[in-house]
Order: sequence, then structure tokens, then C-alpha cells
Amino acid sequence: MTDDELLRYSRHILLEEIGVEGQERLARSRALVIGAGGLGSPVALYLGSAGLGELVLVDDDTVDLTNLQRQIAHSIGRIGRAKVESARDAIAAINPAVRVRCVRQRADPALLDELVPGAGLVLDCSDNFATRQAINAACVRHGVPLVSGSAIRFDGQIAAYDPRDPASPCYACVFPPDQQPEETRCATLGVFAPLVGIIGSMQAAEALKLLTGAGRSLAGRLLMLEALRMEWSEIRVPRSPHCPVCARAAG
Repeated sequence: MTDDELLRYSRHILLEEIGVEGQERLARSRALVIGAGGLGSPVALYLGSAGLGELVLVDDDTVDLTNLQRQIAHSIGRIGRAKVESARDAIAAINPAVRVRCVRQRADPALLDELVPGAGLVLDCSDNFATRQAINAACVRHGVPLVSGSAIRFDGQIAAYDPRDPASPCYACVFPPDQQPEETRCATLGVFAPLVGIIGSMQAAEALKLLTGAGRSLAGRLLMLEALRMEWSEIRVPRSPHCPVCARAAG
């Protein structure tokens, strides 16, 4: 590491669970972030500031005035621009050493099969059930860990799924593909601005832990936040032997 890097990342290096070795591991890592909105903004900014080697950002949307209440990677001067490009510029303003690849496309199965195998970790910051299922299926197929978050109104949740661990469930174990819930979107129901920051920051934390090997991941646990009372609850989620995604892949 250079002297500038030792200084920039000194507060991470001081943590014995990360140290120089963990920081160098981050510098060699690539993360795939699906969604550059409310959750993707803190995820991208924290991973970039922490010194991740490469970020691949996937989103097909553009910055809108209504985004600025909560999507902290964007600014009023970038309204109308692609969100992935706006987020890239925000990361560069903090840490220009991070390589950012912008993919202005919707995350369909074909694109995921192209991008997931090259990632050390995937962060699902999307906003719909079908995309979450497609991301999970790709992560299971290619054996790549997944950190998934969601937020609507005052309710948020976060979980990690690690197909490298035979005991870890996948997203479909917890939310079966054939039990699609009624779609809820912040454009119609609203979302508490700091909530996406809380969940997105936790996604970034889980990603950094998984990439450095620090601590214990959320695999096997689903955390849920009710922000009106600021109450957390936790559910243990075992792997389902009948899961149509990970059980079939294992078989």
C-alpha cells in the first residue's frame, strides 16, 4: 500500500479484524450493486469510500427531483442524468481510485449471468420482487454471496445469503417465487428518507465484513426494522430442503 492509502484507510487498518491484509483484500475485490437509488446510494458511497477495488453499478433509471429526498448519491445538478453515472461521479468525488463500471440496463437474467460470476459479492438494492428473485437465482447458480435489503414506508429489512455455505438459505427459501406479494412502491406508499440510509449502510457493512472475513455475517438471519418505534426484530431462517432454487441447484 502507498503512504496515501495507509493514511486514507488508517481507521480501518487500526481495526485488528481488518488491518492491512483486509484492506488489501478490499482493494482486490469487485462488488456488483443492483440499483443506484435509495439503498444503492449509501451502499455505493460507503463501499467506494472504504477502498473497494471495483464497483459495477446496474440501473436503467435517471435522476428525478423526487429522488433527492433520500437518494444521497445524486444532486440537483444531475437531474436527468443516468443514476449509474451520477453515482459514479459521487464516488469519484470521495475516492477517485475506485474503478466504477456503469451498466445502464435493467438487471434481467441474461445480464446477471454475465456480471455475477465476476463479482466477489452482489448487493441487491432493487425495488421489485421479480428482480430480487432473478438476482438470487443468479447468485445461487454462480455461488456468489448476496446481501439483500428493502425499505418501504417505515419498514426495512436486511439479510445475507451465502451459497458457499451449505447451511445458508437463499432468498427463495424465505420468499418463495410462487408466493409473490402485492408490489409496494415508494412512489405510491412513500418511504421515510433515513430508512434507506440505515438499511443501505447495513448492506455496505455486511459486504465489507464478507469481503474481509471480519466478524459474523447475517447469513441465516433476517433483520427487520420498524422505524416509527425504532424496534428491530430478528428471524432465524433455515435453508429449505424444498426450495425451488437452491435445493434444485444442490441436487
